[in-house]
Amino acid sequence: MAATLIRFGPEPPNSLMRLSTSSSPESLEASSESSPSTATTTRFSISFQHGFNADGPDEDDVVPKIEEIEEDELVDAKIPLNDEQPESSASSSQSKNIVKRPRGRPRKHPKSPPITLLSKAPKGRSKTGCITCRRRKKKCDETKPSCLHCQKNNVHCEGYPPKDFWQSGRSKKGRTMSIDGPRELPILIEGIESDLDRFFFEHFSVNVSRVLSLFTDKHNPFKEILLPMATSHRGLMHSLLCLSGSHLYAREPTEQFEARQWHHYRKAVENLWPTNNSSPTPDPTAIIDDPTVAQTLVLCLKSICAGEVQGEYRPHMDAAKHLITTQQSPNQEFQTFLFEFFIYHDVSNSITSLDRRSVLMMDDFHLPEFMIQPEAGAFLGVIDGLFGCLSKIRGLRDRIRRRRAEGLKPLVDYAILTDAQAIDSTLRGWVCTQPADSARWIASMLYRLTTWLYLHRTILPSTPNAALYDAVEQGLEYLRQLPGDSSTQSILLMPTFLLGCAAFSAEQRPEISEAFGRLQEFSNLGNIKYARKVVEMVWELMDRGDESSWDWETIIQKQGWDFLVT
Repeated sequence: MAATLIRFGPEPPNSLMRLSTSSSPESLEASSESSPSTATTTRFSISFQHGFNADGPDEDDVVPKIEEIEEDELVDAKIPLNDEQPESSASSSQSKNIVKRPRGRPRKHPKSPPITLLSKAPKGRSKTGCITCRRRKKKCDETKPSCLHCQKNNVHCEGYPPKDFWQSGRSKKGRTMSIDGPRELPILIEGIESDLDRFFFEHFSVNVSRVLSLFTDKHNPFKEILLPMATSHRGLMHSLLCLSGSHLYAREPTEQFEARQWHHYRKAVENLWPTNNSSPTPDPTAIIDDPTVAQTLVLCLKSICAGEVQGEYRPHMDAAKHLITTQQSPNQEFQTFLFEFFIYHDVSNSITSLDRRSVLMMDDFHLPEFMIQPEAGAFLGVIDGLFGCLSKIRGLRDRIRRRRAEGLKPLVDYAILTDAQAIDSTLRGWVCTQPADSARWIASMLYRLTTWLYLHRTILPSTPNAALYDAVEQGLEYLRQLPGDSSTQSILLMPTFLLGCAAFSAEQRPEISEAFGRLQEFSNLGNIKYARKVVEMVWELMDRGDESSWDWETIIQKQGWDFLVT
């Protein structure tokens, strides 16, 4: 469809009228003369719906569209602004090469010559341009962080709107944003809920587990058996964190450590029995899972770490005793550790308590066959047979007490002496299974020696003699060869206690006190200071020649104390 310019006489001089028709084969263009004072020109676009009339367009058929055309656009189009009249041929050729300049701000740089571009398929409007270009309805080059188009036109680029993820219409209409800030993530491991809990957990893994067993890292049962259980059992995890908090509080008593360790203790007790919610008393015939059994051991250790002396360990030890005599774990590794742990603490408990008889003193109890691996034990004395001798000596002390209570003479009769000779023969023929000249071998020799001292202090009068002096001196020699940072320090409290109760010579006592100090520095367990105080009371009675120094169990009872020497 061609276009022709038609000049209307009565129209204003500074106007340009462009007429387009849809039905006429020809199009007319008119341009009026421009006065020199005119700066802008007005474009009229008139559409004829039903054809063009020679007398002029019908008013009802004309839809005017008025746009402003800048002066430089007319110059580019070669349309004269003054009275100059271009040639008709030039006018027609120039009208075909009109390059329209888009609307916008005035051009800063000279206009580049027109470039003929190949026709491209039309693209849809982009919705990813910057806010400024979208508001100005300009094409944006989408350069980040601010587009080059805005920079070129000296316009402040307002950036890009936030990315809008797709949502269904129903979701958009009914959902409103109500999140003020980032939400807390769920708890990864039940029981570890704060930074302090994480500190407790790390302290247990790095420090506490190392002072409770002969093994520091490799084969440490507290790290290789109990920790994996605790990650999926909140009760056991609370118990471990309570134990760690108690150990920290004993070393550095702060309100923060105390409050948090009590929090974990309450949580551990709440999760101790599976039937705790329905009945206050657990079913004695119910099968208890391994993590719950492990809780009894850990809570017993918590009593040791905290230095509790009112028998707080008793319910946990009694529960463990019931469990090992009535059920068996399918986990053989855990079952071995459970037996050894319990028997070690049970026999040691019988050395300091009048009413606590060891399970080894039961006629129908025997160590299971799977425990006959002396070199792999986490403690000394249990698997290698020495604790069997300790239990028999405790039986001799009970018989002597009964004879004393009944006023029988002599206190140590022939039957007691015969049994004592059998124990002495067993100790002399005992063979250590630990590697020779290792720290575990030296510690085993100390255990054997203190077991003999326990026997001597049981059947002979509580008076000094050369045999006792030599035996205590030999025990001190073993202690001197054990470094203060050795893992064997974790199991030296009980033999050091027995060694101290046999030290009649004042010159031997300072070194025993130093041994207690090394134990305190190594493990920082709360029960060490009470064991040391009992030994010092025994020394006072020895110095006065009081034969009651023989009966340290009664000394502890009179103090109102009840604790484990482990």
